Amino acid sequence: MQSAWLVLLIVGGYIAILAAISFLSGRSARTSSSFASGGKVFPAVVIGFLMGSEFIGTTASVGTAQAAYESGISAAWNVVSLGVGFILFSLLLARKYRKLGEITISGALASHFGNRVRVATSLVMICALLIVSVSVYASGGAVLASLLDIDKSFAIALVGVLATAYVSVGGMRSVVYTNLLHAIVMLVGIVVLVVVATTRVGGLGELTAKLPPGMFSLDGVGLSQIFAWMLAGVGATFATQYIVQAITTVGDSVKAQRAGFYSSLFLICYGFLAAFIGVCTAVLFPHIDSIQALPSLIVDLDPLLAGVVVAGLAGAMFGTIAALSIGASTLLFKDFYQPYFNPKADERRNLVFIRVAAGVTGLLPIVLALYASDVLAVTFLAKALRATLAVLVLLMFYAPRYGTRNGALWTIMIALVATIGWFLAGSPFGIDEAYVAVTVPIVVMTLSQLFRRRGADAPAEATSTEPVAR
Repeated sequence: MQSAWLVLLIVGGYIAILAAISFLSGRSARTSSSFASGGKVFPAVVIGFLMGSEFIGTTASVGTAQAAYESGISAAWNVVSLGVGFILFSLLLARKYRKLGEITISGALASHFGNRVRVATSLVMICALLIVSVSVYASGGAVLASLLDIDKSFAIALVGVLATAYVSVGGMRSVVYTNLLHAIVMLVGIVVLVVVATTRVGGLGELTAKLPPGMFSLDGVGLSQIFAWMLAGVGATFATQYIVQAITTVGDSVKAQRAGFYSSLFLICYGFLAAFIGVCTAVLFPHIDSIQALPSLIVDLDPLLAGVVVAGLAGAMFGTIAALSIGASTLLFKDFYQPYFNPKADERRNLVFIRVAAGVTGLLPIVLALYASDVLAVTFLAKALRATLAVLVLLMFYAPRYGTRNGALWTIMIALVATIGWFLAGSPFGIDEAYVAVTVPIVVMTLSQLFRRRGADAPAEATSTEPVAR
C-alpha cells in the first residue's frame, strides 16, 4: 500500500507540473492563431522532440513490447519505421512544408488540388487522429489499471480527462513545452526498464541462451510486415496534421530540416529499447498475456523507480493525446467552423470554438477505447490512412502536373473506404492495408492523368513554395 501511494505521489507531482505549464502557456493563448501555432518561434531541438514524442504514446511502448514478446526484437521496426520516415521527411519535405506556410495538411493539399480536397483531407485526417487516440487510451488505461490496481474503464477516463484539460487550457504552446518534458521522462523511464530487465534476466548471455535465435533476428516478423510498417510509418510522418503544424513553428527551413533529424534519432533509439524489454519479459514472464509484457515488469520495481517509469508512461499518453487533440481541433476550426460558421472571423468566437473542439476531440475516443484490444493493429490502420495522403503530398511537391483535381478527390474517398474495409476484412491474402492505402492513389491518379479530357477536369497546378494567403 505504501509503495502504491509513493508511485501515485510521484505521478501526481508530475501531473501538477504539467498543469502549471499549461496554465502559464494558456496566458499566451489569447487568440485562435496563437492557440493553434504557439504564438512564437521554437528551437529545432524542441520541435524535434515534440514531433518524436507525439508518436511515442503508450501504444508504441506497450504495443511494441507486446509484439516483441511474441515475435522478437524485429518488432522494433514498428517504431524505427517512423524514424526512417523522419529522415526522409527532413530530406524531402521539411523545407517545402516550411516555405508553403500552411499550418494544416488539408490547407497544404488544397493549395494545389482545390478546396474540395481540403474538406476530404480534413475528414480523413480527423478520422485517423481519433483512431490513434482510441489506441492510446486503450493501452494507457491497461497500463495504469494494472499498475495502480484500479478499474480499466476508470483509468481510461482518467487519462482522457486529464490530458484533454491541459490542452484545452494551454493550446499549442503548452503541447510544445510539456512534450519536451514528456520526451525526457520517457527516455529515462525506458532506460530504467531496460537496465532492470537485463539485470533480472542475468545479462545478455543468459537472454540469448534462453530464447530461440529467431527472437533476435531483425526480420523475424517477416519482410512483408516490415515493409508494410515502413510504408505506414513513412506515410504517417509525411502527412500528419500535427507534424505540419509543428514544423511551421521553427524559424526557417534549415531548422525545420534539423528538427526532423532530431525526431528520427529519438524514435529509432526508443523503438529498439521498447522491443528489447518485450524480449526480456518473454523469459521473465513466459505465460502472461502479451499485452502485459511491459506492465508486468513495472509491478515489481522499487517504488521510486516505478514512479519514474509510470510518470514516463503517463507522459507518453498525455503527449500523444495532446498532439492528437490540438491537431484535430485545428482542422475542425480551419476547415469547417471558420469558413462556414464564422466567416466574419469574430476572434472571441474563434477562440471559444477551438478550445471546445480540443476538449471534444480529446474526450470522444474514450468510449471506443473501452472496447479496443489489439492496440498496435489499430494504430497501424491510422498510419495506413495517412499513407494515402503522403502519396498526394509527394505528387504535389515533386510531380505537380501529374493527375487531376478530381482524381485527388476520388483518391481520398476510394482509399478511405478500401483501406478500412481491407482492415475489417482481416487483410485478405496476407496483404496489409498499408499496401492498399499506397496503391489506390497511384492507380487513381494515373487513371485520371490518362483519361483526362481537355477542359473536363482541371490538371493539378504547379505548387508555389511561397506562403499562401488565407
